Order: sequence, then structure tokens, then C-alpha cells
Amino acid sequence: MFEVRTDLAVEEKESFPGKGGEVTGVSLREWRKAFSRIKLTEVAILDEQGAKAMGKPKGMYITMEAGALARGDEDYHREVSEELAAQLKRMVKELKRQKKIPDRKDIHVLAVGLGNQSVTPDALGPKVLGNLRVNRNIEESEGAVLSGIVPGVMAQTGMETAEILKGIIYETKPDLVIAVDALAARSIRRLGTTIQLTDTGIHPGSGVGNHRHSLTLESLGVPVLAVGVPTVVGAAAIVHDTISALSGTLASYVQTHEMGDFLEHLDPDEQYQLISELLEPEFGSLYVTPPDIDQTVKRLSYTISEGIHLAFMPRGFHREAGSQPQ
Repeated sequence: MFEVRTDLAVEEKESFPGKGGEVTGVSLREWRKAFSRIKLTEVAILDEQGAKAMGKPKGMYITMEAGALARGDEDYHREVSEELAAQLKRMVKELKRQKKIPDRKDIHVLAVGLGNQSVTPDALGPKVLGNLRVNRNIEESEGAVLSGIVPGVMAQTGMETAEILKGIIYETKPDLVIAVDALAARSIRRLGTTIQLTDTGIHPGSGVGNHRHSLTLESLGVPVLAVGVPTVVGAAAIVHDTISALSGTLASYVQTHEMGDFLEHLDPDEQYQLISELLEPEFGSLYVTPPDIDQTVKRLSYTISEGIHLAFMPRGFHREAGSQPQ
């Protein structure tokens, strides 16, 4: 099977027949709160059969789709920050119920900014950490104890991120890790407009085929919540979407109907195989990012950092949610 790579569980679900039809071991719930401009989708992978079908670990995947995130509307970004905080609180409450973290307000949260701050599409994690107001060094802080680290990438440090974090966790003993990372999507429309939150941890580089050591409860010894935003999409996926739209048009013209019929009768895997065989010898595994990605990442870094502040810190500790310094 030729997989169109994506880090988003909601896109994996949509790839099944019927735009996300029934998959054994997987449940789907979609909703939108009253007067909200954010669509929420919850994909729960319930067992090993569901995990195998989805190609992702068991657990909860919550997707927030907010089409105007790429714009500088502060009210909209504030709404997204508040929704992200609500979903973080929900997952933390469930972890406390399962006794995976202590049931108290002053839990120690270690925020981890994954990625390469020198490469803009991969700089979301480091930029979020740059906006966080850590308080582990402040005595008698209210709310959670918040610390943070930007571990860099292996090309810079010569060490796996998991190795670095194990040392930090051993010394500082956090109750919970929140890892923030840039993701890969299958669809252009989700770039910079979708936030995924999951309780399964994170697998750095998996969306672009660069598999690193996983950051999970099993590997680090503490629960890991992952927050990610897609910033890149594979060129083959773009062409795949274009071909799907084009095949019907080609089939409607006498001169090109044979080509259109040929494309329409290929299943998605066969289409993607054909596209990959044409593109990859010429360009390799090419990934594309929007031209305004620098501003998009900057805005999103404030939105996500404020969501973390709102989830764990008392009012007055953070800026008004969604506000961005000039």
C-alpha cells in the first residue's frame, strides 16, 4: 500500500471508504459548540485492531478545525486558545481519573518544543516554548508548576530527543509532559488551520517518513500529551488531489475521455503509486509549505502557548488569551 503520509488521525479516518466509514475498533464523534466557529472531531482508537487499521497507537485524538487561524484575527485566536485549554483540561482530568498523574492543582508540567527553530515550517515547537511563562523557578507559584525545554534536533545535538528528555525527567520529576510539534498533513486546506491534541504521545518525524524514538508514557515514564499543527504537505498528495479533481473533467471531453476514464478507474492507492513513480525519481520526497508560513507559525505559537497558560495557570499569570505583542 502506498500511503499518503499524514500525522492527523482525522485524515486517516477520512481515507477509508465513504469518507471515514465504519472502522472496527475506531469511534468517531464530531461536534461544534453553540456559537463557536471551531469544528471538533474526536477519533478514539479503542483496540489493537483499530490501531492496525489506522496505523496509529490506541488513544484519543481530538482535532480542532479553525479555518481562519491563518489570519490575524485576535478574537478568533482567543477563541481557539480557550478551546485548546478546555480540551487540555479534559485530557488532564481523565489522566487524574485513571490515576496516571496526581489529583492536585500544582502538578508539574514539562513543556517540550520539538523541531528545528532554524527551519520555519519545523519551528512551531521552539516558538511556542519561547512564548511560555515558566514558573518552576518561582517559589510559591499558583496553579501548576511549568517548566520547558527545546531539545533541538539530532543533527544539532547528536542525541535523540527521547534521550535528552529521559535525563531531564529523571532530574526534575514532572508529572506530565506536553510536547508541541509541527505535523504533516494530507490536505492543503488543513495547513496552519488545524490543531491536533492526543494522549498517545508523539512520534517525531513520522509524518514525513523520518522516524525517531517515540515520546510516550512507555518510553519516558510519565504521560505525554501532544499538541501539533500541520505545516507541510507532500507534493505527491497535492498532485493526487489535483488528479482526483481533474479526472472527471478529462472524462467529459471527447479528446481526453480515455485518459479521464483510466484515472477514474484507478483506486486511490493505484493513483498515488502512479504519481509517486512519476514524481519521486525527479524530485525525491518533496514537501511543500505555504509562502506565508513564517507569519502563520508566529501567530499559532502565541495561540498555543496561551492555550497552555489558560489550562494550567491562574488568571493574571498570562496575557489575555490570543493577544500577541506588537
